[in-house]
Amino acid sequence: MHIVAIAWLFVAVLMAAAEATSSQGSLLGAFFTLLLYGLLPVAIVVYILGTPTRRRARRAAEARADAQAAQTADRPPAEG
Repeated sequence: MHIVAIAWLFVAVLMAAAEATSSQGSLLGAFFTLLLYGLLPVAIVVYILGTPTRRRARRAAEARADAQAAQTADRPPAEG
């Protein structure tokens, strides 16, 4: 998945460079080309495709916390 995102950004950078160096282009146009054709779509796609991984990590952390809480609750209080 990351190689596709990197390739997409590479193409977007080349498009922005073409826009910036064109006689009809501008730096502002290059900036918006990079932002709207590159960074924004890639960020959205990576966020959406990363949702299952974040969900698994959150569930694993909750399971570890529940197991630790259960283990602590089963232990008798220490006498001091």
